[in-house]
Amino acid sequence: MPRSSEGQVPAETEKLTLNMGPVDLGRIDLLVREGFYANRSDFIRQAIRARLDGHGPELREAAGRLEVELGVRRWGVAELEARRDAGRPLHVKVLGLAAIAPDVTPELARAAIASLTVLGTLQASPAVRRALADRIR
Repeated sequence: MPRSSEGQVPAETEKLTLNMGPVDLGRIDLLVREGFYANRSDFIRQAIRARLDGHGPELREAAGRLEVELGVRRWGVAELEARRDAGRPLHVKVLGLAAIAPDVTPELARAAIASLTVLGTLQASPAVRRALADRIR
């Protein structure tokens, strides 16, 4: 996992915890020791990507049916002010990462975002999360 100069995991990743049996864990450790993977995390990330790639058509069909944006989507003050001023609040649907800029106020978020559905990760200040709590699905 790439790290910043301070050694922190970038915000675009999410930490997961998983339990594994000792035999499976030993098999992963052997592959790491033999140089097939850099570490356990590298193995797990690649295994998950391979499984997700195997479900590519199903994921694309489901995402299309749900009308979600795939990938990373960020909203800043200017875009949200424009939506608020136009009287056209957003109905956000994201599969991936939805990020609301740190300088967006809770009041602006409520005025500009009518609903928020995120399959993945939502990055927003605690105050904005509280302001949108009744709109997050």
